[in-house]
Amino acid sequence: MSEARIRSLMHSGVTALKHGELNSARNYFERALYSARDHDILADLWFYLSEVESDEEKKRHALDEALSYRMTHPRARRSLAILNGTLKAEEIVDSDRIAAPDASDRETNAERFDCPNCGGQMSFSPDGQTLVCEFCAVENATEEEEAKEQDFFSAMATLRGHSKPIARKVFHCEGCGAEFLLAADNISSACAYCASPHVVHHGETRDLLDPDAIILHAFDKKRAIQILVAWVKENGFTPQGKVLPPRGLYIPVWTFDIGGSIGYRGERQVEENRQQGFGFKTEKTYVTERGDMSIFVDDLVIPAAKKYEQYLHSLIESYELRKTKSYNRRYLSNWSAETYEVELSKAALEARSRAYDAEKKKIKRSMYNLRSFSTSSADLAITSYKLLLLPLWMTTYPYERKDHTVLINGQNGEVYGEMPKKVKKANGNGGIMGWLDEIF
Repeated sequence: MSEARIRSLMHSGVTALKHGELNSARNYFERALYSARDHDILADLWFYLSEVESDEEKKRHALDEALSYRMTHPRARRSLAILNGTLKAEEIVDSDRIAAPDASDRETNAERFDCPNCGGQMSFSPDGQTLVCEFCAVENATEEEEAKEQDFFSAMATLRGHSKPIARKVFHCEGCGAEFLLAADNISSACAYCASPHVVHHGETRDLLDPDAIILHAFDKKRAIQILVAWVKENGFTPQGKVLPPRGLYIPVWTFDIGGSIGYRGERQVEENRQQGFGFKTEKTYVTERGDMSIFVDDLVIPAAKKYEQYLHSLIESYELRKTKSYNRRYLSNWSAETYEVELSKAALEARSRAYDAEKKKIKRSMYNLRSFSTSSADLAITSYKLLLLPLWMTTYPYERKDHTVLINGQNGEVYGEMPKKVKKANGNGGIMGWLDEIF
């Protein structure tokens, strides 16, 4: 049966489906399925067949078949998500009519941890494992929860992918412009980035997504200072002025899992022997070659904030992203957390583009002998994501009339720092060494 005839049968089936003639629609789709070979047509046919089915198991089977032929089939993925209960039909948004965010005032809840022994305030130890009373030193261990990735398709079909739906207090630094979350009961503080005390005393209520996971700070400020000192000594210079102790905070990143396949097409040169007279002549010709390469990218990271983004790309690679915990607001009781600026939908576009570009280069290298080479990302899809908070210590040091940034990985102590263009030999006096005498 020709492809035109198969498409005609599918069109007739869709028409019957719209008119509620389910038996006729089923007959058209099944006849087309018997002869169809094109994967895109097969995916559409199985999806339409799922629309005919009333039995849940048969509907699920049809949707699974549709996705086996094209895993990015949007209507099949949406229907399966609704069937699995991960997506509610009433939450699906019309992409042309996304409502503006609610500008009205909202209440935000402040959470305080009181000591069961003396009633004093409790705060978390640096590793986030234990609540410690600031007055009587009573400790209270906390339960661990495994961080879960979120279904990307379900999020993008609802407002979660396009807005920031949870009210949080956002504080704005008048010194450097950074925006971050503070502990719930704080109304002012020095900025985690520039140490400026000019932080707005009234919080702006803004809609923000709750993070999905967090990597906890593994050490305290004293250890961060020791790491900074060791890094300065290792690089053999002395800062030319006062250096503030590193400031601890959490920075937001998006992580994405990406799967599917990349289609490729090109022309390969082959040799053919053709009879010529009483002998054979070898001729070179080109034949079309096409195929698909399976792809899976795990935890591709996209920074969710733009401040110091140029430095973070280098430091992010040093985090062990598998060692995450499920996010809980109590983990921020002692820490500032920068707010995210890049929304899920925009971060996803960048992640998919990066994954496609990287994998396309690999495929092109392996298919170097093909000419007129082209690829397609039609079957490449983001499957899951997390909004993750990473622990970070940061400070700056003056050198040659310029402030240089130093970032310390709060998980393992890895350091990324701007180095002066011309380093003068350390003399052990003043600068960071003099500052250390005051600290210890």
